Formats: sequence, C-alpha cells, structure tokens
Amino acid sequence: MKKILLLIFTIIIPLISFAQDFNIEGETYNTSKSINDGVIEVKVSGGQEPYTYRWSNQSTPLSSNRATGLTEGVSYSVLVTDAVGDSKTGVFTVKTEAITEVFNGTMTPAVSALGSILFWDPFEAMGVYDPVVYADSKQIGIPNWTNEVENKYVLKEWLKGDGDHVNKGEAIAVITDKSGNEITVNSEGNGTLKQFTAAGKVIYNSENQKHVIEQGAHIFGEVKYDEPIVLTHPNGDPLTKPISFIVIWLVLGALFFTIRMGFINIRGFKHAIDLARGKYDDPDAPGQVTHFQALATAVSGTVGLGNIAGVAVAVSLGGAGATFWMIVCGFLGMSTKFVECTLGVKYRDILPDGRVFGGPMNYLRYGLEKRNMKGLGKVLAGMFAVLAVGASFGGGNMFQANQSFEQLAGQFPMLEGNGFYFGVITAILVGVVIIGGINSIAKVTGRVVPIMASIYVVAALAVIIMNIQNIGPAFSAIVDGAFSPSALKGGIIGVLVVGFQRAAFSNEAGVGSAAIAHSTAKTNNPPSEGFVALLEPFIDTVVVCTLTALVLIFTGMHEVEGLAGAQLTSDAFGSQISWFPYVLALAVFLFAFSTMISWSYYGMRAWTYLFGKSKRTEFVYKMLFLVFVVIGASVSLGAVLDFSDMMILAMSFPNIIGLYIMSKEVKFDLDDYTKKLKANLLYRKQIDVKK
Repeated sequence: MKKILLLIFTIIIPLISFAQDFNIEGETYNTSKSINDGVIEVKVSGGQEPYTYRWSNQSTPLSSNRATGLTEGVSYSVLVTDAVGDSKTGVFTVKTEAITEVFNGTMTPAVSALGSILFWDPFEAMGVYDPVVYADSKQIGIPNWTNEVENKYVLKEWLKGDGDHVNKGEAIAVITDKSGNEITVNSEGNGTLKQFTAAGKVIYNSENQKHVIEQGAHIFGEVKYDEPIVLTHPNGDPLTKPISFIVIWLVLGALFFTIRMGFINIRGFKHAIDLARGKYDDPDAPGQVTHFQALATAVSGTVGLGNIAGVAVAVSLGGAGATFWMIVCGFLGMSTKFVECTLGVKYRDILPDGRVFGGPMNYLRYGLEKRNMKGLGKVLAGMFAVLAVGASFGGGNMFQANQSFEQLAGQFPMLEGNGFYFGVITAILVGVVIIGGINSIAKVTGRVVPIMASIYVVAALAVIIMNIQNIGPAFSAIVDGAFSPSALKGGIIGVLVVGFQRAAFSNEAGVGSAAIAHSTAKTNNPPSEGFVALLEPFIDTVVVCTLTALVLIFTGMHEVEGLAGAQLTSDAFGSQISWFPYVLALAVFLFAFSTMISWSYYGMRAWTYLFGKSKRTEFVYKMLFLVFVVIGASVSLGAVLDFSDMMILAMSFPNIIGLYIMSKEVKFDLDDYTKKLKANLLYRKQIDVKK
C-alpha cells in the first residue's frame, strides 16, 4: 500500500508543480516618441509547448508572442494556452513618453465609445443578420500571383478529377509558366474539387488585357469546403461585415426623402443645372454669393481625400461590386441635400451688415420652435453646433493637413520631417482666404474646385480610354460583384454596406454641413438652393468616386492585395501615366486645402451660434482654426483625428431628426416653387428672356 501511495505522490506532485510553474512575464517597449509603435513581448515558463497567444490586438497572429504597432497608454491582453489546454491571461500597457502619445492613448477609448454607437449593428443585435464572414469554398489560383506579374501560365494537368474529394495539403494540379517551369498546386482545404480550366488551357497571360482586368483571372478551380469556415483576423477573432447604424440612418433617410419629394433627384436635375449656370441669378436677391459659388464651396468641403483614398479602401474591401452600390447611394443622397439646403436658406438670419447666419443650427431651433417643439429644437441645434465645431477642427482641418502632408512627403522626399513648416505655410494660405469671410472663400473655391476636379476627371478619363478594351470585363466585374460576390467580400450584404458606407461618408448628405454654405446664396426662393445642392452628391459620388473606382478596375489594381487607400489609387494612375502620382499628390493638397477653407466657415457659423455673432468672436475662431492647421500637419495624432473625423458623421443624428419632422413643410414649398416655375413667375436673366 505504501508503495502505491508513494507512486501516486511521485506522479501527481511533479504535475502539480509543473502546472504551478505555468507563468507569463511580459516586457513592454516604447520604441520611439511616435504614436502607435509600442511593443509587448511575453515569455512563458512552464506548461507544455507549443503555446498559442490570443491577443486583444487583432493584427497579431496566434503564433506570435510579440505584438507590435500598439497604442501607447492603452491596455492589451493576451490569453496564452499551452498544448494541454491550460491557459493564463496577462494584461500589459506600453507606457507613454511623448505628449502626443498621451493624447493618442487618452482618445483611443473615446474613439471606441463613439465607434460603438456609430457602427453598432442593430440587425445583429436583433438576430436578423449574422455579420460573421464565412467561406464556403476556397478558390485555387496561381501560387504567389500578383496583378503586376508578367508571365503566362498554362494548366499542364489535373492530379485530381472534377468532383473528387481532396484533403488539405494534397497535390491537385500542375501548372507551367512561359519558361517551362512546373509548379505543383496543393489544396488549401478539405472538400470537393471543382475544375474551372481544362488541362492544356491558358490560365493567365499578362499580355491578354482581358486577363489583366478580369476579377480573379488567375483562378482555375475551387475546393468546396465540407463545412463553411469562419474567416478570422490574425489573432483568431471572426472577420465581420456589420451593417453600421450610421449607414442605416443616412441611407434610410435618403430613401425616405427621395420618395417624399417625388424623386426630386431625377426630375429636378435639369433645373439644378440651369440654376448652377446662373440662369436664375437675381443680383438684388438677399444673400452673399451666387448659386454656383455656394455649390463650389459646398463641393470643396466634400470632394477630398475620401474620393481618392476612401474609394480605394471600398473597392479593396468590397471588390468591384461596391462601385454599383456607391452610385445608388449617391443618387439617394441627392434628395437629402435638397431637403437640408432648402431649409438652410428658409431659416437663415441676415444681419444689417450683410452677414448671413444659416444652417442646421437655425432650422433645428426655429423650425421646430414653430411646431411647438422649442425645447427639442434647442437641444438638437446645440448638439449639432458642438459637433460641428469639433468636426471643423478635426476632420475638416487637422485630418486634411495631416493626410495631405503625408501624401506630398511620399512623392517629394525633401518634405520629410518638415511637417511643422508645411503646416505654417498651409495655415498662411488658408488664413489669407478665410480672413476675408464667405465672399473670399466662395471666390477661391469657385476657381480651385473646377480646376482640381477637371485635372482629376481628365486624368481618370485618360486612363479609362487607354484601357477602353477592358470596358466589357470591367462592367461585368461591377455587376457580378454587386449581385453575386464571393463570401470573402462578405456576400451581397457586405458589398452593399461597403459601397453605401463609402458614399455616405464621402458626400456628407444628411450631415448638414452643406446647408451652412448654401444658406448664403442670393435667392428669394429657398427651394432653388435645394435644387443646386442636389448636384453635390452627383459630382462627389456618382462622378468623382465612380471615376476613381473605374480607374482601379480598368487597370486591374482592384485585385492587388496589401495596398489600400491613396497609395493604391496613385499606383493605378502611375501604372498608365508614370508622372501622374506627382500631379495626384498636388491634387490631394488642393482637395485638402479647399476642404479646410470650407470647413472653416462651417465651424465658424457653429461657433458663433454658441458664443455670439460678433466679428471678434469670428476672429477668435479663425485664429484657433489656423493653429490647428499647424498641429495637424506637424504631429501625428492618431485617435484624436479619428475621433474628430467621426464627429462629422455624428452631426447627422440631430440633423436628420429635424429633417424628418420638417419634410412636410419642404414638400409644400417645393410644390409652390414648381408652380411658379411652370408659370414662368421666377426671375430669369434678361438675356434668357430675349432668347
């Protein structure tokens, strides 16, 4: 008996000791004063190898004990599990050293909190929609293929028959390149093999332009999984495509206003063009700027980095099909702009010195007060004004200065490390314009916007014409991708959401910012400015965003992996016009510059609503705005920029509530305006009367 007990203790005690020795120790490294470059490395003692490391940072692989690119001042957790299933959790924080790291680390939780509201998925919460991305099959393509490869690949033979069951790692085909080199292709999953290309046929030929543009041209078969597989981030978290609440809020609002206004986005388009061309400009009408100048100011506030970088991100995530849904959302957004800008003019306040104060602050407060909702109106107007001031300093200023410097420094290396001086020069240029008020802003945007838009549109059309032979495959890729995308792109819901999200973020329909610019237009008829405003989403999304997407698709760059944002767009242009990335970098600066001067006016009007309408109050705001230009260009603020950029989207909450309530009033004004137009009772330039 003693021998048995001794044997038990001999076996169990070491095991207990072994389990107790399973410990985690972590070291943190703040590698520089730059933000988001923290490192955490953990060492495990005890347990049984191999270990898996499940980090809260989604970009760190399960196999890595070292997490990089971390935000300083923010806690990260890691769950370490050994081979027998024992696990322990460690929590570590990289200490902040620079003031920028303190700001970034403090704002990261705020970004997360605001993001949890803006990007909350109500359909998932109700159990209507599963946002998790599943793959029901794995496509078989040429190993290590990229869009830029110059080679010809032929399928020499299939090692497994069509319909055969294959296992992961099993050899299934042999392909050859133009040099005769043989490449054996193995299955990446367990399932049923489906052959797309017959033995002896060409898979991909870089000299065939149809292959270059065709989505998935390097694919020659697929393995249909025995069971759908959840796609994951490197850390093991499921990959999701949520339907963000903010997208639903903006798109449903746009759909409602489109129907409520009798599809004004379509039937009012011709009259909108006539108004923008100046056919109905009354020089004696109250206001400060012409219809075209108001349009140019508002367009300059929306056409910017989102049209270049944002579209590339959308096409990278959602594929070519996202382009179709971007266009649909752009058309719907035209109706929202009509409603908000009509109200912007109707409830504007014109002072004796000619200055105009208008926008959502006015129509939310006084429009709702007229409906015996004074308390609600004050709350919504105040909320909008606070958000607009924050958005003007961040998304409309620092973000633009920061990103334009990054783009220019990428093309002109001599700028590297000189962000402060770039910011000072940019602030001086912005200051020269905004000190003169809306008249000065309107004159500059009236010249800059047509120039920058023309350069971009002409270049995009040039690239498309140079690849005109790809028009068939390109539009097939768009339509097929919109209605029958792969699971990897999130299915049809995922692609639709990506397209809608990009369009909604880009044209700002429903945000209310444009109503501030349009409220300054010279007109006696509020709906006339609503007509002009509906051209904005058309220009911003239907034209500029679509052209960017077409350039990416026509050049085949939408198939490139590992690149996104402005760099992808730049490479797409550069693949056809070698010197164009330099022009694009300058265009990005012009886009950012015009956005800054427009948002300076939006923010100033929100500022004066909160702190008074004196010229001294305006001057204080302008000086603060210029300081933020320098800060934005010279310092990487990470989460601060993200948070302030999100505030632009948050402006849509109070704004669209007011638009819903006052939509009946806008419809009445529209019907009255239409009657006057048909009866020829509206002012028209004398030259048109003679005609």
